[in-house]
Amino acid sequence: MTLNIEFCIFIVLKQEEMRYKIIVALGLLFLVSCGKDQQPNTPQSTSKETKLETTKNKTEDKTNVVLDAKGVANVTITSNDGMRFDVRKINVSSGQKVRVTLTHTGKLDKRIMGHNVVFLTNGVKPSAFAVKAAAARDNDYIPEETTEVIAHTKMIGGGETTVIEFIAPEAGTYNYICSFPGHYAMMKGKLIVE
Repeated sequence: MTLNIEFCIFIVLKQEEMRYKIIVALGLLFLVSCGKDQQPNTPQSTSKETKLETTKNKTEDKTNVVLDAKGVANVTITSNDGMRFDVRKINVSSGQKVRVTLTHTGKLDKRIMGHNVVFLTNGVKPSAFAVKAAAARDNDYIPEETTEVIAHTKMIGGGETTVIEFIAPEAGTYNYICSFPGHYAMMKGKLIVE
């Protein structure tokens, strides 16, 4: 008798498994057949996708470098309460004078949402520097007597602007970050010196 009960349970389970497989197969068939009457990749949809991608790349590659009459590379970087720099790449020449203007368009005070721009020397890991910087609150989150910084702005809050000038180092790619605790992961970019 136990054999019959076990056999019945086995049959019921197999029926449930088959029912599940049939439902999945019908669902897939339905999904595949839904798009049959539509034309794939119409020119309008392709154009929109390309346009969006182009816009995204323009924002990421934005450099904002403007040469003045004396050959100074002027760069304007805007930051906000959303922890973003609007410039992620700056191209300059080795030995060129660079003037960086940082504007914080947010509303929060620098003790809550302060921003700066710190240009790190070659080979310095932003994450390692940020750990040291987090302990330097009394010095605008710049470690005292550090040799890992080319130049940095002061820490500013919402509605404030600061300017620094420095001479571009030798050719290479250098990281720049905001050293306010936790910001370096989102507020970063590359200084490319040719």
